Amino acid sequence: MIKEIEEYFASGCGRCERFATSDCATRQWSKGLAALRKICLDAGLEEVVKWGHPCYMHAGRNIVILGAFRGDYRLSFFDAALMKDPAGVLEKQGPNTRHADMLRFTSDVQAVKMKSTIASYLKEAMGYAAAGVRPPKERAEFELPEELVDALAADPELSAAFHGLTPGRQRSYVISLSSTKKSATRVARIVKFRDKILAGKGATER
Repeated sequence: MIKEIEEYFASGCGRCERFATSDCATRQWSKGLAALRKICLDAGLEEVVKWGHPCYMHAGRNIVILGAFRGDYRLSFFDAALMKDPAGVLEKQGPNTRHADMLRFTSDVQAVKMKSTIASYLKEAMGYAAAGVRPPKERAEFELPEELVDALAADPELSAAFHGLTPGRQRSYVISLSSTKKSATRVARIVKFRDKILAGKGATER
């Protein structure tokens, strides 16, 4: 994965064989991604690289992250449960996602046209971060490990695939990750599990 921010906009995230080729989704959506980047920077967000993608922070908290696919590019919000979404533009990553957390674009001009809406949503999210407000804990069938929550928020493709899994398959990953005490081991397992999740399989399936 890339470690320098300019690498992403020039060559991609480094996660697949399309990295630094004309087929890379970041090159396909270069104008739209550049527009989103400018909106985030103009809002006063700090730009860093996390999980191979441009991540934008405020008050020590992750606010949004950029992602690009062949069919669209996205701006995904962390702590989406807090967002009010007055314009009704946020979408869910997958059918089993609890909260709508992303803005999805299918043309380069969409980001520019939505500039004021995006800026207002960023301001709202930054306000929560500055005030130390966190989403209320929800009662769930099983609790996702923090490392998995971060990985899903940072990787829209992985998030969509994970939230599209059956509850049983989701649970299999939670069980596997929760069986180890070290955070670094959990992170390593998530990286190892990524292809399985994208393939729609559970942790123990071949």
